[in-house]
Amino acid sequence: MTTAQEVKTLTHFIGGEMTKGKSGRYGSVYNPTIGEVIAKVPLATVEETREAIAKAQSAFPDWRDTSVSKRAEIILKFRNLITDNMDELLQIICRESGKTVEDARGEITRGLESVDLAIGVPHLVKGEYSVNVGGQINAYSAKYPLGVVAAISPFNFPIMVPLAQTSMAIAVGNAVVLKASERVPMTSLYVSELWKKAGLPDGIWTVVNGDKDAVNEILENPTVQAISFVGSTPVAKYIYETGTKYGKRVTALGGGKNNMVVMPDADLEQVANAFIGAAYGAASQRCMAISTIMPVGQDTANRLVAILKEKISALKVGSYTEPDTDFGPVISQQSKDDILAAIERGESEGATVVCDGRDLAIVKESKGFFVGPTLLDNVKPGMEIYEQEVFGPARNIVRVDSLDEAIALINHHELGNGVTIFTNDGFAARKFTTEIDVGMVGVNVPIPIPVGYHNFAGFKGSRFGEGHMFGPDQARFFTKTKTISERWMTSNVSTASTFAFPSNND
Repeated sequence: MTTAQEVKTLTHFIGGEMTKGKSGRYGSVYNPTIGEVIAKVPLATVEETREAIAKAQSAFPDWRDTSVSKRAEIILKFRNLITDNMDELLQIICRESGKTVEDARGEITRGLESVDLAIGVPHLVKGEYSVNVGGQINAYSAKYPLGVVAAISPFNFPIMVPLAQTSMAIAVGNAVVLKASERVPMTSLYVSELWKKAGLPDGIWTVVNGDKDAVNEILENPTVQAISFVGSTPVAKYIYETGTKYGKRVTALGGGKNNMVVMPDADLEQVANAFIGAAYGAASQRCMAISTIMPVGQDTANRLVAILKEKISALKVGSYTEPDTDFGPVISQQSKDDILAAIERGESEGATVVCDGRDLAIVKESKGFFVGPTLLDNVKPGMEIYEQEVFGPARNIVRVDSLDEAIALINHHELGNGVTIFTNDGFAARKFTTEIDVGMVGVNVPIPIPVGYHNFAGFKGSRFGEGHMFGPDQARFFTKTKTISERWMTSNVSTASTFAFPSNND
């Protein structure tokens, strides 16, 4: 049992050092599995945030001028340190997020894909060169880092998202200020130690813990040139609008209401297994989790519901310390309350509860923030549980009569993060991938998250701005391109003044 004496007071990481908070304000970090506070995280003042940004700016010029191969070497060392310290990282992630060990391991592995891409940065920052474009002028383009950039990360992926947001930013020569989620700050602080051991210069990686005060300073501070955000759609919209108002380059990724369309020809046993993992993994706290399954045709729906009911009822909800746990708690008591309320509203609006996660003993008896796997059938557009993202294990069945109806419903929804179709019909798959207005699309792939060397981002209300969270677009997002025209004159050649616009005939 955790006692008050065991509650740890955390720090920031500024200028290459663990730095005590000065505000006197702290947030509580819970272990969601036991429902108890395990740490206090300092909430930075505007002045502390400003100081951290200033130190990052001071460190930037030397890092900008460091050779790209040397930067890649440090990132490779950092990658090796993550793998060497995998077990300790797993324990930290599981303690502060409630994830199962398997889920945490998968998160680290996916995060390393972004690091791997960043190691290849020499290839990604190459420019273009043209000889003698006119008048003995050579023209070339070159990518330069922006300066100080910021990342604001969510609680649901304590390491994968921060690595995806920052690895390339550092690789191309920027200094990064990370505002980690105050719910899961311990992972980012541990990662700070690994960057230090890898040889990253002080000030190039900064962690500022805080709340809205720190965020608003990041948004408004003129030194910060770009911001990468991942979180809920309302906050993403606020980050984008405020950041761009202050002249920053912003990519803000929001929520998702992701659908799995099931055609009558699909293998329903395979579909059920795919849906359960994609829908309930990590207690459904993923922006790419499947929220809604759309079986095409009543017969398909009836057969699928029968299979799902049996499989969902067999899922094990519990602590990451217990073997064979399928998923653990949600992040907070407030999240648990919101999810239970959403289930009740769905039922009151006419949805049929097929599997009721509210009835599990662990939900009623444990101090942890547990919600069991819940499935609601006969959900209709217009119901709140259909329209709004529920960040927890309450999933929907929306019955449709045709593929066209499914596509129309999905395209009409305000969110467009991820979607998938299960079918053996190539024509149906091609029609779906062509007509669907969603950023990441799967065909017989339950969670269509791109690998780290492809771009990740949704459409519509799931993304504000034109950047991506990972993939080669990150190298473009975190750099500015200069186009340079140069001519070297010999000393014995004189030229007359030219008043016309230069052309390739000169």
